[in-house]
Amino acid sequence: MTTATVMTTLSPADHRVTGPRVLRSETAKVWSLRSAKITVGLAMLFLVVFGWIFSGTYDPASTNQGPVDYQDAIGISLVGANFAQLVLGVFGVLIAAGEYGTGLIRSTFMAVPRRLPVLWSKAVVAGVCALVVGTAGAFGAFLIGYGLLPDGVQLPLTAPGVLRCLFGAGMYLGLVAVFGVALGMLLRNVAGGITLLVAGLLLLPELANLLPRSWNTTIAPYLPGRAGGAVMILYPDPQSLSPGAGLAVFAAWVAVTLAAATYRLKRTDA
Repeated sequence: MTTATVMTTLSPADHRVTGPRVLRSETAKVWSLRSAKITVGLAMLFLVVFGWIFSGTYDPASTNQGPVDYQDAIGISLVGANFAQLVLGVFGVLIAAGEYGTGLIRSTFMAVPRRLPVLWSKAVVAGVCALVVGTAGAFGAFLIGYGLLPDGVQLPLTAPGVLRCLFGAGMYLGLVAVFGVALGMLLRNVAGGITLLVAGLLLLPELANLLPRSWNTTIAPYLPGRAGGAVMILYPDPQSLSPGAGLAVFAAWVAVTLAAATYRLKRTDA
């Protein structure tokens, strides 16, 4: 083989850092982690199993169905989304902040000096994975619950609002995973990212309930967890945001957090 042939075979173009190559690298990296496979599996398990349990034990005559009185097929079958959102958010935090804890992030940034493609690739991997798992789990939980719920509570897929809730659950969970990535890259600490994730999705709405009623009704609908969760509610509360507006507000929270992570990534060292 001649020198010219070797130079042609190993041309610089073959070693360029491109977006698709970074995305493939991050995808392979994520699925090499046992923790990633476990968290994604747990999310699917929570969606399907909790929906199955609540659907099989639901009694319309009872007024004590848990912390919330679920009165429709969507609310009952998607109860597992409350747990799946935490698992998928943690999934996002782990794949973003985990490398900072092990020090492998330095090797990643040596391979991708521009850095930002790493953030976008992690966000895409986490978001797409959570979207697929969330949508599949939501449909699975609903279809299983359909055969278990009593007459009068059952709803077919063609009923108004059902498909919106099920696909909306997948979109919301996908955004939650991206939210976790953004928090992980922003804080660069797994424990800190998970703490802020739980606070944003669960604690802030509960704290808002301690405010005066007029303040609560004004502020609470725009909090991350409350806003995003509106897309999964079949019959929205008049005081809450509409499903589309709620998902848009939560997407804005995610976008702001991603912007903050981008700023820190560009301005500070690993």
